[in-house]
Amino acid sequence: MRSGANFKQPPHYNETRESPKPKACQIVGIGASAGGLEAVQDLLIGLSTHTGMAFVLVQHLDPNHESRFAEILGRATKMPVAEVKGDTTIEPNHVYVIPSTASMIVENGKLKLLPREEGHARPLVIDRFFSSLAKEQKHRAIGIILSGTGSDGARGIIEIRAEGGVTFAQDKSAKQDGMPTAAIAGGSVDYILAPEGIANELFRLSQEPNQRVPGESSGTLLAILKVLRDSTRADFSSYKKGTVTRRISRRMFLCKLEKLEDYLEYIKANPSEISALHQDLLINVTSFFRDPEIFDVLKKDVFPLLIQGKSANRSLRVWVPGCATGEEVYSLAISLVEFVEDQKADVPVQIFGTDISDTCVDRARVGEFANASLAEVSPERLRRFFLKTPTGYQINKSIREKCVFAKHDVTQDPPFSGVDLISCRNLLIYLEAPLQKRVLSLFHYALKSDGILVLGGSENIGAYGELFNTRDPKHKIFSRKVIAGHPHLGFTRGAAKQLRSEPDKKSESYSEPYDLSRDADRAIAAKFGPQGVVINEAMEILQIRGK
Repeated sequence: MRSGANFKQPPHYNETRESPKPKACQIVGIGASAGGLEAVQDLLIGLSTHTGMAFVLVQHLDPNHESRFAEILGRATKMPVAEVKGDTTIEPNHVYVIPSTASMIVENGKLKLLPREEGHARPLVIDRFFSSLAKEQKHRAIGIILSGTGSDGARGIIEIRAEGGVTFAQDKSAKQDGMPTAAIAGGSVDYILAPEGIANELFRLSQEPNQRVPGESSGTLLAILKVLRDSTRADFSSYKKGTVTRRISRRMFLCKLEKLEDYLEYIKANPSEISALHQDLLINVTSFFRDPEIFDVLKKDVFPLLIQGKSANRSLRVWVPGCATGEEVYSLAISLVEFVEDQKADVPVQIFGTDISDTCVDRARVGEFANASLAEVSPERLRRFFLKTPTGYQINKSIREKCVFAKHDVTQDPPFSGVDLISCRNLLIYLEAPLQKRVLSLFHYALKSDGILVLGGSENIGAYGELFNTRDPKHKIFSRKVIAGHPHLGFTRGAAKQLRSEPDKKSESYSEPYDLSRDADRAIAAKFGPQGVVINEAMEILQIRGK
């Protein structure tokens, strides 16, 4: 993060600057509430009218009073300023203002008005718009949080950052710091600046060639990933190149660097930047009861299958790889507890949440969440399963005790075993085909013979139908196939090293047979004897071998 603006600019200070070359319209979302009018005015006064960007102001407004925001802001800039009246095609160098009576999203290059969410005295209109902006513009999305009370926008900022966009929050100059503070606390704000400083960075962003995607340089890219791997043990060489490149280019923009070679030297000299790049590559959007329909389907069609034959001596085991800060894990725990109670079944529930990030695992264990993360949690669940804290809520002890969190790299580390359900949503989409093949094979090994796999909405088992049957194609729910033996598809660690040094080889080169269970048994037997247990750092037993 960078904080504090060290300059003040006169009104329309950059009108004489040479205008950038025309490019596809980039959209800047601006969220504000109490005290936000003055902040938006300061932003527009310091902003060039020739950025080629469109600016969309989403503000909390009283639906019972006519808004004069467009009229007032029109005095602060030479760009056209208009309140959105209906479906509106977005044009560059224009300012658009949300009406007081509606919510708004961006879709297919147009602003669309929607009814305000019922049941909300203060609907999360900023989060809703930012979420749509992240989906629409991906890594080109820009989100700004200015003065305001509450936490609206904090969730949307995370989604913009997750897509590789650039995010801002107002510094101590905010008249009301609730919204900026909530956004900053989420860990996804790139710049903390006064409105004038934000204006300056927006102009710099508008000058970036090719939307911040660096040119092809496979050797330099692999060298950057090697520095990262040597420092963190995290290997991103088999993650999709487009995703990795966009995340690196985002860091280059924030570091004010234009060439991959310069960035390579920069991370070698700045360990803090290695950590920042690592976090950018790991960033993941998650929330409680994400895609609520999935949880309804699990309760109706999947959980009944999983508890068959279970008793007080046979727990129901769930694994959530890539669990981030734990929202998915706790959502499944709550759903399972509710289901087991409804069925009056005496079935213990144990859920393993794993992630490659130490920071995420530590936060997940604590189980504390800001208000912005709980938008999909019903008041009833909030009362029953959460405890109020000064900054938000914490999962209660009865749920936390059912959840075990550990650092684990699903692409390299041995998997769990004897699992009834694996929920791995939106991880495979970031992996190249050979690594997807390996991970799906390990999931097959980890699941019991009647185990269930749940993937994300954009994922599928693809060419690996020999391992899984499709149970629910709409909700991406699959059941494990029972096959003779276990063909451990994928590549060994030796082949993984070969992949890093020879990235252009065909994926078939890495599909030599690999029996993970055999090698794990051999390693444990050689060092500890035929009996043993696998424990985590909390001294909780994860696996048992032998008597």
